[in-house]
Amino acid sequence: MAFDADLLHRLTKGTAEDAWGVIIERAIAIASRPLTSSNAQSEVTRRDREIGTLDHFLSSSGWDLWRAFGDTVERTSDRLARWWTEPHSAKAILILDGLSLRELPWLLQGAKDRGFTVHKVAASASELPGETNAFARALGYSSRSQLQNNGGGLASRLVPSQTESADMPWTDCAGLINSAPNWVFWHHWPDNKLHDGSGAGQGLDTLTRDAAEQLGSDDFWTFVERLAIGRRLVITSDHGYAATGYFPDADGEVGQFLKKTFGSGRSAPGAGDAGPFVPPVALSVQSPHGAHLLAVGRWKWRSQGGYPTLTHGGLSLLEVLSPFIEITK
Repeated sequence: MAFDADLLHRLTKGTAEDAWGVIIERAIAIASRPLTSSNAQSEVTRRDREIGTLDHFLSSSGWDLWRAFGDTVERTSDRLARWWTEPHSAKAILILDGLSLRELPWLLQGAKDRGFTVHKVAASASELPGETNAFARALGYSSRSQLQNNGGGLASRLVPSQTESADMPWTDCAGLINSAPNWVFWHHWPDNKLHDGSGAGQGLDTLTRDAAEQLGSDDFWTFVERLAIGRRLVITSDHGYAATGYFPDADGEVGQFLKKTFGSGRSAPGAGDAGPFVPPVALSVQSPHGAHLLAVGRWKWRSQGGYPTLTHGGLSLLEVLSPFIEITK
């Protein structure tokens, strides 16, 4: 994606809210184009790099926009809590752990092919850092596992609701859905596959194949239908992921600093030292989860055991933006 004069003007001359609106709109437009099983691997990689031009802007001349991100882009947790109060007679939320904007095409095409009505396609912000437990706490749960066996409790922001958290096949999950009017179901895919494929090799290719298989399967859409029939359904995630296997290497002092600060991760607790680098390669962020130091942009570095090829927790668009899709049938 080329940065033409009009786009650059919109990103630099308006407010931070204006700029983030443009960035998110562009990221969704790039990521949501239809895919086929034959072109998915090459096309997802190409789109990842296309969105990377926005990441490059955000980590170079536009890095101040990251400071405004937490206060400007609505968090998924807040958006879900706000949506939960809307006057729908019955509602459901499906959280697919680690789902990113890359998987939007499979969801949109699958919904269309199977007779669902798509009411909204948007993106919202992960917690900072973008981690599972932070998202669970933001919703009022102690952890993801609390939702198991209807254990969500009354302290959640999503009550009343039947809750479940599972890592089972879609057919088994469909069998868990009863006639309760309101549901919150947190499934561990694709995050479980993300970390399985985060070692040596190009994990994005493996995950892309799995996403095409899972989100194109009849079993998955039977499960979605069980949640959506008679209910307004939102499909979203706690965070996305960075395809760090395609990131350039940070060498010299920058690489040494990132390795010392983050090890094999992309965030570290505490305010920390963001280093002397301008533009910065790390930013100190104060969020509802306390102070954290987060890696900025698309860098990887040498670390013991090898840096993972898929991970999350830092500041790049595809790891901090979550799809927000509202459907009915």
